[in-house]
Amino acid sequence: MNTEARAETRPLVIQADGTFDVPAAERVAQALQEADGLAVRVDLTRVREFHDLGVAALARALASRRRVEVRGLRTHQIRLLRYLGIDAAEPAHLGDAHPV
Repeated sequence: MNTEARAETRPLVIQADGTFDVPAAERVAQALQEADGLAVRVDLTRVREFHDLGVAALARALASRRRVEVRGLRTHQIRLLRYLGIDAAEPAHLGDAHPV
């Protein structure tokens, strides 16, 4: 799993691919913490496999931010975020952006 933060774009884009597990979520959380005060988009459209514990770790990171746009979540991941207290919009179709 790779994570990449591209600061030259506005908003800051944090992109992940491969398997989204706890270590990947921790890298995203670190990038979110370093982007304090910036508009941020987390792009998960290239993630092929989500682990539920990774999504739970992502929820903890998102709880500390006012608003982050997250792309690439599937219905199951959105449902998990809601169970964990993160309000995420229902997807119109897979790959849509979800403000959380």
